Amino acid sequence: MRKEEKQEIVQALAEQIKSFGNFYITDTADLTVDKINGIRRKCYEQGIIIQVAKNSLIEKALIEAGIDSEELRSVLKGASTLLFSESGNAPAKLIKELRKSGDKPVLKGAYIQETAFIGDDQLNALVTLKSKDELVADIIAALQSPAKNVISALQSGGNTISGLVKALEQRG
Repeated sequence: MRKEEKQEIVQALAEQIKSFGNFYITDTADLTVDKINGIRRKCYEQGIIIQVAKNSLIEKALIEAGIDSEELRSVLKGASTLLFSESGNAPAKLIKELRKSGDKPVLKGAYIQETAFIGDDQLNALVTLKSKDELVADIIAALQSPAKNVISALQSGGNTISGLVKALEQRG
């Protein structure tokens, strides 16, 4: 591979790292072509981009993207496959699903919103992470709850202040 081709790959990887903000580094070595194709298909279905690259190119892309994590660079040994996703927990859920039928892919490391997670033992923690959309939904639900109580009290106790106070007292 020529130097220009390597630089193009580094640039493309760095752009993906910057644009997604979330990526996983996994080990898929020794999997059959059928298994790899199955993983690619599931990634496509779930909006996850899968990319295989040489460790040296991944390391250069991390530096190019402004990620200075010695921990992440330390996992770049052996075969590495990158998984990019808008959601921080989607690749973890996919890996966990795939592991039901085999021992790979193995999680080497993940980078979720400026935080590095190193090692396969972090998989369960990553699965339970809430996505940005899930957190926003939780906040909206928490904010709506008091308003729903007031509206419900107004509807059940009449539209008067005394009816509202009485309904709220009954709710506790």
